[in-house]
Amino acid sequence: MENPTYRHMGDHTETLQVDYDPSLISYEELLDLYWNSHNPYRQTMSKQYMNIIFVHNEKQERLARGGKAFLEQKQKGMVFTNIVSFSMFYPAEDYHQKYYLQNVSALMNEFKGFYPNFQDFVDSTAVARVNGYVSGYGDAASLSRELEDLGLSTRGAEVLQGLVK
Repeated sequence: MENPTYRHMGDHTETLQVDYDPSLISYEELLDLYWNSHNPYRQTMSKQYMNIIFVHNEKQERLARGGKAFLEQKQKGMVFTNIVSFSMFYPAEDYHQKYYLQNVSALMNEFKGFYPNFQDFVDSTAVARVNGYVSGYGDAASLSRELEDLGLSTRGAEVLQGLVK
């Protein structure tokens, strides 16, 4: 199905797309993060929420399958994470973009000023970082180290600091 929506997923799976700079982090390191951030031994009951890795080339496929085989051997159990060739990525609908951040009006008002074009908001690394903090990823110490680089006003920084434990 082309252009799936949250209400009409067709045969699609909810996922995220990672753009990365291989001079800063390797594909192998990304795979390690992935394998350690979900339970690959749990079988999902729906295609919408399945564990999946989309690969773009043979090297990525070989590395992903190698990681899967390693985990199966290490745990002596089946890994249910699917490894599939990438074909197309459909971004989530606007109301799902940076979902947690969109519920913090003080921060959203600031970002709307920075990014009047919604796609620029969606594509912003600073916005992604703030959304991560708002949704519970990252701690006060990490935020303190990067707060100045996020471009927030003093008030925006205070709001964000108040949300991060």
